[in-house]
Amino acid sequence: MATVYYTASSLDGFIVDEADSLDWLTSRAIDADGRFGYDEFIKTIGAVVMGASTYEWIVRNHPGRWMYDQPSWVLTRRPHIVAAGHPVHTFAGDITELHPQLVSAAAGSDVWVVGGGNVAAQFVTAGLVDEMIVSYAPCTLGAGAPVLPVRSEWTLVESAVNGDFVCARWQLTR
Repeated sequence: MATVYYTASSLDGFIVDEADSLDWLTSRAIDADGRFGYDEFIKTIGAVVMGASTYEWIVRNHPGRWMYDQPSWVLTRRPHIVAAGHPVHTFAGDITELHPQLVSAAAGSDVWVVGGGNVAAQFVTAGLVDEMIVSYAPCTLGAGAPVLPVRSEWTLVESAVNGDFVCARWQLTR
């Protein structure tokens, strides 16, 4: 069991641009079944956690049925943002109190810190992220939401090319 921050980034370290758009990401080729691909990754996940901005982006861009089968949490002080029919828990508090619930819900599988970067930073600062997997797109955005807005040290474990992306698995240096 591990807690994993799995995300994509521009070369200059942003996960969304200033317009809150992922067009720079979704317009590029990646093999979901390839190295570091989503299809294999999601099979290892037992619970997901994300911030309110990420949740709201999902609701705007993927309306309808909730996209994850795994138990899901949104970090927010606004529980009313959860769309009707979404089996999503909300949590407002210290993530060190939430993490044991995530681990329990994952039932031996991994916990996915979906993001955004501020949520991942909370988990990293608390020493709760075991690894970070980043797929780097061949572009720069110049501004936007940073992939991880906190100082931390990482060790490269493996890397590969998948489509247009250079993907890397990092372990938090403790």
